[in-house]
Amino acid sequence: MCHTVSSRPQTTSNPTSSEAAPPVKQDGRKRRWHEHKIARREELVDGTINAIRTRGHEIGMDEIAAEIGVSKTVLYRYFTDKSDLTTATMLRYVETVLAPRIYAAVAEDLDEYELTREAITAYVETVADDPEVYLYVMSNSASAGRDVVADSERMIAELVATVLGERLRLLEMDSGGAVPWAYGIVGGIQLATHWWISNKSMTTEDLIDYLTMMIWGGMTGIAGVAGSPVRFKSQPHPLLPESSTTP
Repeated sequence: MCHTVSSRPQTTSNPTSSEAAPPVKQDGRKRRWHEHKIARREELVDGTINAIRTRGHEIGMDEIAAEIGVSKTVLYRYFTDKSDLTTATMLRYVETVLAPRIYAAVAEDLDEYELTREAITAYVETVADDPEVYLYVMSNSASAGRDVVADSERMIAELVATVLGERLRLLEMDSGGAVPWAYGIVGGIQLATHWWISNKSMTTEDLIDYLTMMIWGGMTGIAGVAGSPVRFKSQPHPLLPESSTTP
């Protein structure tokens, strides 16, 4: 009996379709709230970045809220905790400032030396232009829920590896080391720049010169053996070329 009643076609009648209408309206409200929340989060993140520029990279939540002109309650309405806000701020800086400048520099149609210097310059000057935000991002990376710094370095290193590999193959050289070389280049530049921004013991131009000298010296060494570790190991390794003379 129960089976016969439950199998009747009344289950597809109009009341069922009318009952489905409220969830559609509710979904519309949810979508609008979700869009509003995303837009408001972006406004608060931009406000946080401006607050960091004004008050320094050691700024706390109370100071961020005061600088933006909202209460901490408002911040916590859009961010689950300080780590959430910190991660969003780091992502914003990396995605809208740091990464685009590096990508633009690497995409330039330049010879190998100029491309190397342009990429180094882009990174160093980006940090120099916004030191407090950079230091905030770096100092809060470990406590954030997501390692945004590591993710950005990985993306940049993979981009450099792609460009480096393509250039080596175009010159009919061994490109097998493109990935570790790229990670070494990006890691070295990042660490040296982080050291520099913390003490400023030389000018921006001097740092770019020294980093370019180091990276380009490595690149010419790689090109000198056509990218082959076998050829590299089989050759002598004098500190100075044999043709060099001591002044």
